[in-house]
Amino acid sequence: MNTVERVEAAYARIAGADRPEVWISLREEADARAEAARVQTRLDAGEDLPLAGLVFAAKDNIDVAGLPTTAGCPSYAYTPDRDATAVARLRAAGAVCLGKTNLDQFATGLVGTRSPYGAVRAAADPARVSGGSSSGSAVAVALGIADFALGTDTAGSGRVPAALNGIVGIKASLGLVPVDGVVPACPSYDCLTVFAPDLAGAAAAMRVMTGPADDPASRDRPADVPLAAPPAARAAVPTGANLARLDPELRPLWDAALARFAAAGTELVPVDVQPLLDAALLLYEGALVAERYAAFGAHIDARPGDADPIVAEIVRGADKFTAADLVADQQRLRAARRRAADLLDGFDALLLPTAPLHPTIAEVRADPIAVNAAMGTYTNFVNLLDMAAVAVPAGTAGTKGFGLSVIVPAFHDQVALDLAARYQDVPAPLLAPAGAELVVFGAHLTGMPLNHQLTDLGARFDGEVATAPAYRMYALDTTPPKPLVVRAEDGASLPGERWLLSPAALGAFLTALPAPMTLGSVELADGTWTTGFVANAPSGIDITGEGGWRSHRAA
Repeated sequence: MNTVERVEAAYARIAGADRPEVWISLREEADARAEAARVQTRLDAGEDLPLAGLVFAAKDNIDVAGLPTTAGCPSYAYTPDRDATAVARLRAAGAVCLGKTNLDQFATGLVGTRSPYGAVRAAADPARVSGGSSSGSAVAVALGIADFALGTDTAGSGRVPAALNGIVGIKASLGLVPVDGVVPACPSYDCLTVFAPDLAGAAAAMRVMTGPADDPASRDRPADVPLAAPPAARAAVPTGANLARLDPELRPLWDAALARFAAAGTELVPVDVQPLLDAALLLYEGALVAERYAAFGAHIDARPGDADPIVAEIVRGADKFTAADLVADQQRLRAARRRAADLLDGFDALLLPTAPLHPTIAEVRADPIAVNAAMGTYTNFVNLLDMAAVAVPAGTAGTKGFGLSVIVPAFHDQVALDLAARYQDVPAPLLAPAGAELVVFGAHLTGMPLNHQLTDLGARFDGEVATAPAYRMYALDTTPPKPLVVRAEDGASLPGERWLLSPAALGAFLTALPAPMTLGSVELADGTWTTGFVANAPSGIDITGEGGWRSHRAA
């Protein structure tokens, strides 16, 4: 369907779903259709619009020009005249925003019930919570209304709703997605997230949103960022004692998920992750709650009748802490980051249940603070410790949704996505723009003795290539055996592979190359030029006629 038809289908789905609590403000269908028509005109004119034909929803603490931003509190509402940077990037890429979704007030909660606009019910079972605080966004995706939706995440709000509603949630490293135009909850630990039915859809939106901006929290990827998970990955998994809060009905799903990871080639090693779970307590039980008071406490003090009672109780808890308490907890957090790095040293990722339970709305109302706290058992520490995560569904127990999270150090986002894709047995999409290209023709090919030099640097396989018919290949007498590729007038087309590396990895690779090998420009069969192994003069035995290095070694 074209862009206008996709918008019309979304509004038909909204009407048929009969879930008014999902939305706080919904655009007039005519306005959304008009925007879609403009997108179609741009497409027809030849513009490259990677998200054209997709519709999305935005959590109502994220600015969309012309729509009120309430943060789940009517008296807080204001109407921005510009989009948040992330929203602007999505719309520039062709996506059409449907409206603003419900949330736990001021993004404080993991249940989706703390809203004057109504409790958001789980997509599959209206008696159960949808998870929060990005409740409406997750359900809009799970019900098939939106192709993707934006949430925010401080304690798990971009992951818990994904688990409970059977969808994917990506929580990138802090700062990769700009948060200007987002109402803060805890400014030091907030990030903007994306929900989608699958990894490919979530990654497509995340790619568009990512990148530095005029935002003090914005960060760029470092020069040595890994672009792929290693072929033989190692993941830490919690011990049995760490799973004490996991609902017994969900435990078989967790065990099955680990078995699937192992079958996909990931080595699983039990690790006592209690230090991470203990660090998570700092977010709400320590002085770090002062960040929430600084963000919106004054509004709650001025209009106490407008605040959700539980949210108000949490935020006013900051009163008992002093500035010295805050400094002390910040130092505890710094020490916790060091312990976490030591604990996970040698691992590519940490696997955890996303949430330990899926309660009913009645259960939350009966014990709102304790149940909510339990929901964040395995998520609260991630932003505090400057980590990234990808949440994927892992089945259901009756109507209880369950998911797992692949958690990685900051800027290892692609590693998490790759491992999640292996678990789901789907192609792994790229989160970041392509890195530096390197074409290889010999001992660095997949399966060859020196291929590990690429994978150890986080390089990513990007397909097979062939050179223009202008090169000759020579076998060198080395250990292990390696070829030499030289440009020649009487050359042939040689098969090889293209790999993507970070700039720092490519530099490290170059400095380690032994003579007479070096990196230079290589012409490919399609007429493009890229970086690859070359030499200025022939050496060794001419094996050009054997059809490439693999054929030579096989012979």
